[in-house]
Amino acid sequence: MAIETHIQQLEEKHKELDSVLGQMLNQPSACDVEIADVKRQKLQIKDRISRLRTDDGLN
Repeated sequence: MAIETHIQQLEEKHKELDSVLGQMLNQPSACDVEIADVKRQKLQIKDRISRLRTDDGLN
């Protein structure tokens, strides 16, 4: 059960970063480095979720 809770927390963080990214992309003054950083964080979280699901047999 703890792994499922952790996955849910990671999914929520991924959604939050997606929202932040959307806001950043709508700002003409958005910094490309910051945008790339948020995208990198989203990808890392997605990879962790995938690994957790695979390791736990949830996939």
